[in-house]
Amino acid sequence: MRRIIVAVIGMILVATACSGEKEENPMDKLLSKYTSFTLTTDVSQLSEAEKKMIPLLIEAAKEMNKVFQKQAFDDPSMVSELDPETARFFEINYGPWDRLNGNAPFVKEVGEKPAGANLYPQDMTREEFESWDDPDKSSLYTLIRRNDEGDLMSIPYNEAFAEHHQKAAAKLKEAAEFAEDPGLKKYLELRAEALLTNKYQQSDLAWMDMKDNGIDIVIGPIENYEDQLFGYKAAHESFVLVKDRQWSDRLSKYIALLPRLQRGLPVPAAYKQENPGSDSDLNAYDVIYYAGDCNAGSKTIAINLPNDEEVQLQKGTRRLQLKNSMKAKYDKILTPISKVLIAEDQRQYITFDAFFGNTMFHEVAHGLGIKNTINGSGTVRTALQNHYSALEEGKADVLGLYMVQSLRELDMIEEGAMEDNYVTFLASIFRSIRFGSSSAHGRANLIRFNFFQEMGAFSFDETTETYSINFEKVGDAVQALSEKILTLQGNGDYDAVDAFVNKYAVRTPQLEASLAKLAAQDIPVDITFEQGVEVLGL
Repeated sequence: MRRIIVAVIGMILVATACSGEKEENPMDKLLSKYTSFTLTTDVSQLSEAEKKMIPLLIEAAKEMNKVFQKQAFDDPSMVSELDPETARFFEINYGPWDRLNGNAPFVKEVGEKPAGANLYPQDMTREEFESWDDPDKSSLYTLIRRNDEGDLMSIPYNEAFAEHHQKAAAKLKEAAEFAEDPGLKKYLELRAEALLTNKYQQSDLAWMDMKDNGIDIVIGPIENYEDQLFGYKAAHESFVLVKDRQWSDRLSKYIALLPRLQRGLPVPAAYKQENPGSDSDLNAYDVIYYAGDCNAGSKTIAINLPNDEEVQLQKGTRRLQLKNSMKAKYDKILTPISKVLIAEDQRQYITFDAFFGNTMFHEVAHGLGIKNTINGSGTVRTALQNHYSALEEGKADVLGLYMVQSLRELDMIEEGAMEDNYVTFLASIFRSIRFGSSSAHGRANLIRFNFFQEMGAFSFDETTETYSINFEKVGDAVQALSEKILTLQGNGDYDAVDAFVNKYAVRTPQLEASLAKLAAQDIPVDITFEQGVEVLGL
């Protein structure tokens, strides 16, 4: 009998091999979480000088890509040992950990991703760092390493990444020679100097002063998402951008309302006592190049910068809506999600204008609220450490929706209806939750999903396995969560925030089942880019 069984198994194996069927490569499934999108714009609108600048700006951006790779995971020899599919997934994630799956390793014999990435020594403990007396240890712009004696030391970024900073600075200075807009020329020169000196505030101020430039670049150490140990260290990234003047004109009317919106926040006066600068602007862009942190895993579709609290209070922030990549996520991801998880009678409320508006006011909301704790505990960023990013993203999401409510009540938003914003917002929660628990945006959306469900802001139909907004309750949920997050930030109570995040940033069995439905439909989680001067035809 055993021989017969073995013979039958052998015949099956031979038949399978002869049929040409191939065993599915697990890496193909991981790569399918991303769908490709070509980053381009109408280059005919550019001047000859701008066409000469863009390749130089892209070359500068590529240096940020190289730096971020070192900050995330610095073992270049590993890539050469990987098969092509795994190497591609490694490239998307800037390392051997899947950013859309809680940083799970996808390369054999690779352990858990360090919370501090490669920004700190791998053997450093929190207690060692906290007891270390060094004035630059919590600077955004220093790398932490050990000296020859094994003691901790801080290295300024301009020294740690000198070669890349110098090359990028040279390209920015060369691009500045072609700049036709005086503000852009000044910014490029100052940003180049900042990369060489590790002093970024003057270039941030110059970036805020630019108003009429048609092309733009965000470049340098910017966001602190990669540092999930303390949230202190900024990671390198770059966006190269072309302004969409028609859409930007549509957005300009909202800027004058920012002081009024700040005063109307649903918290006691102490939590909204700061007055953001009035030089903020709001514009739409086609992004033509992503590099570094913003290109790792889930892709940024809107920007609110600079992060320097002093600059924000003095001049405000700039909000940049990345219209072409935003439209890609709407068409390729959000719309398919809504057809699976949103109740059929509410799918009519899913619109690109609502998605664009929700995203836009998310960025506006970053500039509202409070930057310094009300009890002398320093900045909110410093007080909340590794929880700062998730809570800040959660604030921006829910406050953005609160602002849409307020502006519609003032008849300042005429396109569509509030139902569009609510239902599109719900569908987008599922989109962002799929970024994973390692993403600040992913954790922020988990918090909001569970908080809203607790308050009855939406319902789940077990028969159709779809969700519906409860229009009579969602407004109260928006106000309650806005108040909760603004209060937590103002108090700067790390333990209270830790408890809040641990309670709400979890996946329930119902949510897991819903996300599994999306995976079964092969709906991509995010996008990758075909980009560069060749794509642009320059």
